[in-house]
Amino acid sequence: MSVTIRFLPDDVTINAEVGEPLLQVAQRAGVFIPTGCLMGSCHACEVEINDTETICACISAVPPGQEQLTINLYSDPLW
Repeated sequence: MSVTIRFLPDDVTINAEVGEPLLQVAQRAGVFIPTGCLMGSCHACEVEINDTETICACISAVPPGQEQLTINLYSDPLW
């Protein structure tokens, strides 16, 4: 199942498949999500999903059950 993903604040939209890693989707879209440990513990890749949930993109995939997903990127001046 294809999911339309919108990356904010740059307003970039791309289609992705359920289960596809979020970092790969972002890379295909030309969106940079900073990473550190790639294990979810450093939180460098933290993003907000649909204005409700904060996740680590390095250990997350496109979730099932949604036709659209908005990913809001954080800007951390320390990374």
